[in-house]
Amino acid sequence: MSKSITIPDQSWIVVADGVGARLFSAAVEGERVKLTSLNELEPNDPIEHGPSGTLPPEQTEQQKDEATFAYQLARKLYLRAHAGQFDDLIVIADPQTLGQLRELFHKEVIQRIVAEVPKTLTNLSTTDLEDSISRMLAG
Repeated sequence: MSKSITIPDQSWIVVADGVGARLFSAAVEGERVKLTSLNELEPNDPIEHGPSGTLPPEQTEQQKDEATFAYQLARKLYLRAHAGQFDDLIVIADPQTLGQLRELFHKEVIQRIVAEVPKTLTNLSTTDLEDSISRMLAG
């Protein structure tokens, strides 16, 4: 059974993996969540927007691309947080991406995170994602 989480109404929920992310606004009605898609977040040109910091030379191209996307996603969330576009954020990502994001999040994003869920849910339909998140609310 999943750990119970609390989701404030109108929270933003980002569902990510190493190659893409979906961003939603959550309307909470009791123990049910209704998601409204805000947009898909896809990687930009890795040459123009590469990963931050030093990468181990033994990393594969896929690992470099995933690190680049994590950096880009963290940056996009920072810009939106700084602009005051959201107050509460739930981050759902596969464990590796979540770990990368934790290292990259700016304090303005960190202050808004109300829950982190280390799961790969990016391939779920919106309806299945709503069901999964609702089950997490119920505990």
